[in-house]
Amino acid sequence: MSVALEDYAIIGDTETVALVSRWGSIDWLCLPRFDAPACFASLLGDGSHGAWQLAPAGTPRGISRRYRPGTLVLETLLGDDHGGTVRVIDVMPPRGLERGHNPDVVRVVEGVTGRVTMSMRLTMRFDYGSVVPWVSRRGPHTLQAVAGPDALQLTTPVAMHGEDMATVAEFEVGPGDRVPFVLTWHPSHEAPPTPVDAEVAIEHAARWWQGWSQQSTYRGEWAEPVERSLITLKALTYAPTGGIVAAPTTSLPEHLGGTRNWDYRFVWLRDATFTLQALMLAGYRQEALAWRDWLLRAVAGDPAKLQIMYGIAGERRLTEMELPWLPGYENSAPVRIGNGAYDQFQLDVYGEVMDAMHYARRTGMPPSADAWSLQRAFTSHLEEHWDTLDHGIWEMRGPKHAFTHSRVMVWVALDRAVKTVEQSGLDGPVDRWRRLRDEVHAEVLDQGFDADRNTFTQHYGSSALDASLLLIPQVGFLPPEDPRVHGTVAAIERELGLGDGLVLRYPTTDSPDGLPPGEGAFLLCSYWLVDALAMIGRRDDARRIFEHLLTLRNDVGLLAEEYEPAAGRLLGNFPQAFSHLGLVASAYNLGTGRRPVDERGENA
Repeated sequence: MSVALEDYAIIGDTETVALVSRWGSIDWLCLPRFDAPACFASLLGDGSHGAWQLAPAGTPRGISRRYRPGTLVLETLLGDDHGGTVRVIDVMPPRGLERGHNPDVVRVVEGVTGRVTMSMRLTMRFDYGSVVPWVSRRGPHTLQAVAGPDALQLTTPVAMHGEDMATVAEFEVGPGDRVPFVLTWHPSHEAPPTPVDAEVAIEHAARWWQGWSQQSTYRGEWAEPVERSLITLKALTYAPTGGIVAAPTTSLPEHLGGTRNWDYRFVWLRDATFTLQALMLAGYRQEALAWRDWLLRAVAGDPAKLQIMYGIAGERRLTEMELPWLPGYENSAPVRIGNGAYDQFQLDVYGEVMDAMHYARRTGMPPSADAWSLQRAFTSHLEEHWDTLDHGIWEMRGPKHAFTHSRVMVWVALDRAVKTVEQSGLDGPVDRWRRLRDEVHAEVLDQGFDADRNTFTQHYGSSALDASLLLIPQVGFLPPEDPRVHGTVAAIERELGLGDGLVLRYPTTDSPDGLPPGEGAFLLCSYWLVDALAMIGRRDDARRIFEHLLTLRNDVGLLAEEYEPAAGRLLGNFPQAFSHLGLVASAYNLGTGRRPVDERGENA
């Protein structure tokens, strides 16, 4: 039976992330980086597909867990059948702290009360659970597993043996005892590295995370959830390039038993402005600059070839395929790797990139010599193709439309180009851009707005709503006090709302993308609603919804992509960068009284 997403925490080294269950099992880990094949894949299958259980023998009883304050060092208190307790400390130290750049998973079992018999079961499976490695001893305290390009080395003082294609051990701990385990990945053609000292690695990692957290300049209300969201975003950052993955997992379903199961271990351009804002609002200038530079490298080239997403190093080909040997999370098949939406045409990404560059320039980031040339190329391309039909913000795998949000973001791209010339003194055909900006604006008001219902619609000629329309005042397309903004917010609350501020992306009873209907509330859309309500003067409602959204985080402060209110469960890939970006932005907007549009510049 699958573990509920609420029962997972994460550890990570800013290059990959492991999911650790409340009962001491690591059920998902890709090595050596986020998008590598998983060596623990039981999250999408069962224990035979790879997992590492470390818990009291018999039936472990999850008592409590927490992160050390300001860190990604996880401490899980577990009990046994006889009242004894142990603490399992899990961490992946950032690479280079102890020695080279091999990833490590460090686990220490600490006796707390009573004498507890502990059980370890390590099932190593490469290539998403499909490859059983060759396991051999490399000394009295070391095992090595090798298959193809991958090798794992486990070092521990505990006696281990093989059983049913797994490595198992039993040992006892009493109060104050500490038993270490260190699992290290290395390329199979290289000699294994010297194991790190587990105790030293934990303390060094804790100090590293605490030092990073203390750089935050956020001093507003809701400091703890904001800090945890920022730490989560840092954990989802691929440090060598600065790219931030949407989530560290693949194929966690948007509807249990459904087929909306996508790989999110890539970097979406759509996150650009939200990411820059969240990092800069909290004072993380270096991370923001690294993200900006990743963005510029990834999108460089022919504007006609702009993609909606890229690999963590800027890779462009993200071919999608299915893994038939994995049954999927709660039998939600298929399991997919890669993402076929990478070659979709989505007009809004031009607006996202232009908005991010405008924001970076306004907030004083060091200028890039190529940024304006690239922006001019994008704007010239939009002049010729702005009215092309596209797939829209939600990557619908159905027919193309003139999506209202996409056209609004075309306006954003043109508006930011105009403002850059006006405010920064850079050169460009600003009169021509102004005329086209006004033309796009007029078209959206004429064809994307339903006057009878007083609301914008999902696409031209449609009566459906779309939560992305909540961004209209945020990006400055219309002022918050405009009656059409108020009408759109009210319509979305009425027709897409599930209660308590939870919002669907769009109607799913008659799915517009040809897939079976049904999904949970999309949490970022709920944060957009918070921002929109605050902007139109309904701050009490905005605060009430925001406080409710905080209760949907699991016990260690993590959010998935969606939430199913009927079942009271998180859904979708986990943890989700978009959800945590929304939390940080809404906390800032509510706490300061400033509006998202204010951060983008006057009237934009």
